[in-house]
Amino acid sequence: MSETAPAAASDAEGSAARPSTSKGARKGESRGGLFARIALFVRQVVAELKKVVRPTRSELLTYTSVVLVFVAVVMAFVTVVDLGIGKLTFWVFGG
Repeated sequence: MSETAPAAASDAEGSAARPSTSKGARKGESRGGLFARIALFVRQVVAELKKVVRPTRSELLTYTSVVLVFVAVVMAFVTVVDLGIGKLTFWVFGG
């Protein structure tokens, strides 16, 4: 876990839940420990999802247009390079 994960867990549930480190406690609670870790993970995921900020419609349109323009530019570049390599190969090896 990262250093902020226990802090997020304590924010989500009110107190920090940390797994025990002793071997005797691990053997006795291996099943409960697994479900406790899964529950902690789910609580942390929910806490992180609550922090997500959705973009406005104008921001979404801006982001979409930037991505589409970038993809078009990369496609054009790859097409030009592919055609150039194809012509160079045809020139070197004949046909």
